[in-house]
Amino acid sequence: MKAILSAAMVLGLCGLAGARDEKANPVGTWQCEYEIGGQKRTSTLTLKKDGDKLAGTMSWPDQKETNLKDLKLKDDTLTFSAVRKFMDNEITVEYKLTLDGNQLKGKGAAEFGGQKQEFDIEGKREKKDK
Repeated sequence: MKAILSAAMVLGLCGLAGARDEKANPVGTWQCEYEIGGQKRTSTLTLKKDGDKLAGTMSWPDQKETNLKDLKLKDDTLTFSAVRKFMDNEITVEYKLTLDGNQLKGKGAAEFGGQKQEFDIEGKREKKDK
């Protein structure tokens, strides 16, 4: 009985260690929500593997997709920038997001009128069709 219990504990600990070593997988389409100036806004983040590198785009209801720049994944933290076109202006927004399964949460930051402003952003991965 002790041998079975010991074996079960070892297997359980190995499983936990393996789970921690597993990298967060950002690949997929994410529906994101955030608020700026008291207005709720949405965007769609699409991430894919391009060989062994990540590539992606972001789009908004009033702007077609734009390619992400400086896209990096370290542990469960995803960082990138995207150019947001607003009226006649181009604004580079820097993102730092933490992945947790099918959810992401973090901050976006951009310079508006000479001041850097941050906003909270959350997203959920779309379910794949089966």
